[in-house]
Amino acid sequence: QVQLVESGGGLVQPGGSLRLSCAASGRILSIHAMGWYRQAPGKQRELVATISSGGRTNYVDSVKGRFTISSNSAWNTVYLQMNSLKPEDTAVYYCNAVSRAVYWGQGTQVTVSS
Repeated sequence: QVQLVESGGGLVQPGGSLRLSCAASGRILSIHAMGWYRQAPGKQRELVATISSGGRTNYVDSVKGRFTISSNSAWNTVYLQMNSLKPEDTAVYYCNAVSRAVYWGQGTQVTVSS
């Protein structure tokens, strides 16, 4: 079992920055990839960024150049640095971990508004 807890969401003005964190506990050595997804009201959940245990990253086109996913050396915390935020980035952001099963955090709200 893997437990995921997100933090760092909030309200920010357009053009601002936020840093999300996802703390993993449990059988973290079994995790081979982690990621961030988001779900806006009335829309399907979409992938934002992923990172493998080897450090390979992947981003959805709409956040390339603005968001950066990273992890600590212990591979128990994953971050999402979000810069140049836009109103369309408003969503609940979920942390995801993939091992033999897929695990999800509870989500953290990000609101970009003036």
